[in-house]
Amino acid sequence: MAATIEGQDRVLAAAQQIVKSLNTSTNVDTEDMLMILSNFDNRLSKLSNMMTTTTTSSSSTPTSARSAAAVAGTDHSSTDLVFEEAAKLVFEWDSPPNADPESTSEYLNAVDEIIRKTEDLSVLSPEMDRAEAALQHAMAHLEEEFRHVLIGNTVPFDASRLHESSFIRRCSISSSAVAIPDFETGTLSEDQEDVSSARYNHVKGKSLGADDFSLDLVYADAIIDLREIANRMIKSGYEKECCQVYSSVRREVLDECLAILGIEKLSIEEVHRIDWQSLDEKMKKWIYAVKVLVRILLSAEKSLCDQVFGDSELIKEVCFMETAKGCVMQLLNFGEAVAIGRRSSEKLFRILDMHDALADVLSDIELLFSDEDGELVCGEAKGVLDGLGEAAIGTFVEFENAVEREISKKPTQGGEIHPLTRYVMNYVKLLVDYSDTLNGLLEKLESDTEYGSSAADNGDNLELENVAPLARRLMLLIKSLEGNLEGKSRMYEDCGMPYIFLMNNVHYIVQKVKDSELQKLLGDQWVRKRRGQIRQHATSYLRASWSKVLSCLKDEGLSGSSSNASKVALKERFKNFNACFEEIYRIQTGWKVPDAQLREELRISISEKVLPAYRSFLGRFGGHLESGRNAGKYIKYTLEDLEGYLLDLFEGTPLVLHHMRRKGT
Repeated sequence: MAATIEGQDRVLAAAQQIVKSLNTSTNVDTEDMLMILSNFDNRLSKLSNMMTTTTTSSSSTPTSARSAAAVAGTDHSSTDLVFEEAAKLVFEWDSPPNADPESTSEYLNAVDEIIRKTEDLSVLSPEMDRAEAALQHAMAHLEEEFRHVLIGNTVPFDASRLHESSFIRRCSISSSAVAIPDFETGTLSEDQEDVSSARYNHVKGKSLGADDFSLDLVYADAIIDLREIANRMIKSGYEKECCQVYSSVRREVLDECLAILGIEKLSIEEVHRIDWQSLDEKMKKWIYAVKVLVRILLSAEKSLCDQVFGDSELIKEVCFMETAKGCVMQLLNFGEAVAIGRRSSEKLFRILDMHDALADVLSDIELLFSDEDGELVCGEAKGVLDGLGEAAIGTFVEFENAVEREISKKPTQGGEIHPLTRYVMNYVKLLVDYSDTLNGLLEKLESDTEYGSSAADNGDNLELENVAPLARRLMLLIKSLEGNLEGKSRMYEDCGMPYIFLMNNVHYIVQKVKDSELQKLLGDQWVRKRRGQIRQHATSYLRASWSKVLSCLKDEGLSGSSSNASKVALKERFKNFNACFEEIYRIQTGWKVPDAQLREELRISISEKVLPAYRSFLGRFGGHLESGRNAGKYIKYTLEDLEGYLLDLFEGTPLVLHHMRRKGT
């Protein structure tokens, strides 16, 4: 038997040599070919004899051995038949758009058979080429089927459903935005009473989970098919192709979601060219989109990856990373553009909103991108967060400088509240909503020696001690505002107007503090000190405006006693009093004290000074003139008249008292 096998091997080698010779030379003539064949004539004769011997020997082989060999041959043929049927199905398969589950299952079983065949065969096996070809064909079809199922079963993104959810309502704008003027343009409106930052209510505390909001990205039935396809592609070594298809499809879906949320793909240069009103709208949309993307969309994407690629930890991480990285980086790029953009006071609140929104979802980002490759995304997010924090503080410093530098030359009419005061106090009032954020950011700034020296230079060290960083900065800011207002008060020509102006503005500052959380921040002592300033301004006003009037009601220069007083001197005195009072009345009825209580208190202060003095003077000297002719020309007003006229002061409408006469004269 061994000799027989050896002989067969020699014949096979000879045949191979013949083929090789024939293939390697196309110019071999008949004579040469006969020579080659004759060399193997004896060997072929021996082969014939050996085959005859083998046949004779085999006839004496036991039946059981022949049966076993026959069974083995049958099993091998059976396996080949199953593979051939599977390969035929794969090569001829043309999946209809809505293939029934039975036919799809039949196809997947055929793929499984081909996979098993490639695993069983050795690399050098002659059948491997056909098995590999069938496998490649199957994988190409599965790749397209994977794409088709993934695209065709994507659940449309319903933004209206998000708006209806409790989670999004907690992320929505709590107040409407009002345009905040820019110091540098000088557009300080007088109606900036209710400036708002359109503050977002941020959801803090726990990370996003199913309890907040759930979103289906792909219909549930399709997920089973996707998982079946993915498992076979991964098992066959086509995980790269599978991931590429999955990531490209899901990236496009996420891009569409961002577009629906109003997020555009913009370069840093494009962001910097956008006007403020348009940029403000984009920043608001960004804040909303960050919440939705990280806590809803990417959470759902992570879940989808787990369902489709759950059997492979590495592949599902790679697929999620390749799917989600692009949209996250798009949002972070916009945040970076804002952070390094031009700093102006109107941007501060929106920058703080962006900072807080990103800070809120940072832990979720770290959870979603927890693998080694995700460190890039997490690092970028932290960098943008730090940049927004620096931009916020830089913008706040710009605001402080703008308050100090504001040099508008036009005084407010009637000594009313200056637009700068309204602007600053509404601005400051809104800053309190960001106390936690600003205190944290300002702590870094206060470690700078330059800041410490500038704070000391402003004085009031006792007032600035033992208060939070934000409170300290606001105290210094308001002090800077007060200094600016002092300078503006000197632009008035009337000696009494500066005090009305300062009184109005300081009172407005105090009221803004009292009516907000600012009082807790700045403290009762700070408020009491400003109330003392209001009283001082009121006293200074009385002295500046009414001293001349009151001097007309004094005894000096009237020849001693009331009985000896010269009628000429008395007439001159009453005449001067009337002229001074009428002048004050004409001017100061046009002055404005907006606060009703302050206006009433100021009138009472005037009455307490003027009316008793007039009553006394009229009582002592009025009789000298009342008995004479034209007494009404000099004693024009009764005590009641004056009291009534004082009620007309500070209403903002100029009035005159010309040709007025006492009743009954």
